[in-house]
Amino acid sequence: MIRSKYGLELCNIEAPEEHWNLAPAALIEKAVQNGEGSLTNSGPFHAVTVPHTGRSPNDRFVAREGTSAKEVNWGSVNVEMTEEHFAALQSDILTYLNKRTLYVMDVYACADPENRLKVRVVSEGAWQSLFVHNMFLQPTEEELREFKPDFTVLHAPLMDAITEKHGTRSGAAIVLNLDRRMVLVAGTRYAGEIKKSIFSALNYLLPKSDVLPMHCSANVGGNGETAVFFGLSGTGKTTLSAVDNRGLIGDDEHGWSDSGVFNFEGGCYAKVIKLAPEGEPEIYATLSRFGTIIENVDLDERTREFDLDSDKYTENTRASYPIDFIPNHVPEGRGGHPRNVLFLTADAFGVLPPISRLTPEQAMYHFLSGYTAKVAGTERGVNEPEATFSACFGAPFLVLDPSVYSKMLGRKMREHGTAAWLVNTGWSGGAYGVGSRMKLAYTRRMVDAALEGELDEVATIPHPVFGVGVPVECPGIPDEILNPRETWEDKDAYDAQARDLAGRFNKNFKKFVGEVSSDVVGAGPNV
Repeated sequence: MIRSKYGLELCNIEAPEEHWNLAPAALIEKAVQNGEGSLTNSGPFHAVTVPHTGRSPNDRFVAREGTSAKEVNWGSVNVEMTEEHFAALQSDILTYLNKRTLYVMDVYACADPENRLKVRVVSEGAWQSLFVHNMFLQPTEEELREFKPDFTVLHAPLMDAITEKHGTRSGAAIVLNLDRRMVLVAGTRYAGEIKKSIFSALNYLLPKSDVLPMHCSANVGGNGETAVFFGLSGTGKTTLSAVDNRGLIGDDEHGWSDSGVFNFEGGCYAKVIKLAPEGEPEIYATLSRFGTIIENVDLDERTREFDLDSDKYTENTRASYPIDFIPNHVPEGRGGHPRNVLFLTADAFGVLPPISRLTPEQAMYHFLSGYTAKVAGTERGVNEPEATFSACFGAPFLVLDPSVYSKMLGRKMREHGTAAWLVNTGWSGGAYGVGSRMKLAYTRRMVDAALEGELDEVATIPHPVFGVGVPVECPGIPDEILNPRETWEDKDAYDAQARDLAGRFNKNFKKFVGEVSSDVVGAGPNV
């Protein structure tokens, strides 16, 4: 146990028992002893976080106080919490934690030393402390002894907030206070709230240093060229970046500075529903490693075998593991300026091409649109394909106006000559229920072709509705796959579906019309 000389008195905590910066094995021992979860037959620790099996966006708040109040993009994403309600919740969490055995983890966010953030997470949960160890970057022993946090997370997952007293919508609360450099988490055991709250903080802090925070994965090729993959959950960010022919920088959160791209994290948080060793061997192998955490996966209580095909608790089953569990990871967590940016979408309407080249204006349009589609069964009440638009492919984490991030991306892409691609990992030959999901092998081949320059000199044809440049050929891919209309048996049905989706794009983009140039507005679909 390595304890900093800057103790919990910094946040007015004096608990009866404190465990500082324990190693993974010690944390797993504590978690099992505490009844927080169990070991599986293959090594990972298993935890169930019901009823919260994913982020709870309706329970996320930002404290309105200090200088940040004038900068935050207030609205449905950044919901205001008053100073009085924040103070009341903080006081009650401190009183609660002061009576508990606590696990303290001191870690770094950001692999770039110039932009590094010192984060302290104080939790009543040993396994959530292991999650923090997996997901963030580890200081040296000497650095731990002198560690003074820039940001503190007070994590009380078993304490419910009180709606009337704390100004919350339920017993769960995730509250970001940018002026006090503090996060409060109550009433939810879902560990992802910890990492995403710090990601939100970085989305506020880094643009001040001309660093673009990005909800993306990133990898690097053998010749040193970097690629970043933007995408919402289920679009293939993790799958397409964790491959054996490229080095993995990270699978979820990155910054783009004047020096290049760097990972915010030290681990991966992969979605594992229906994960198969044939399609994703590197990720699958982590499920046999001691130190991996699997969340909300169905587990046989007798044999301790898990069932990745089961959605007993949720479709959002997850695995958390250190990035060095991926054999070809990039140890320093950094890469050069991206030569390629890929926007991933799982188009359940079966309209968008499997790969297309974007002009700079189209890149800004699709970045601000942040489109993907939910399919039936992924969420309660979703019975047919449903278009989802999330600005910058990460709206729930954007503290500033989306135009701030889009303008930064556009400028950096122009400065470094970065190419942009739209990749549809969704449906072909018809919408969900009629067509079929694009073969992963096809998508990987097309992505490789784009990253290796095989499509640089290939002619493109503008899509008749969306205007994006569809390559006329791609090595290893049947030509008819590249043109989505040709994969549909009913061509009139495709045309109608394309017009319908285009209308949804245009309706969503109306809110950005006054914030971007007319060229970007004009880069949208033509209905």
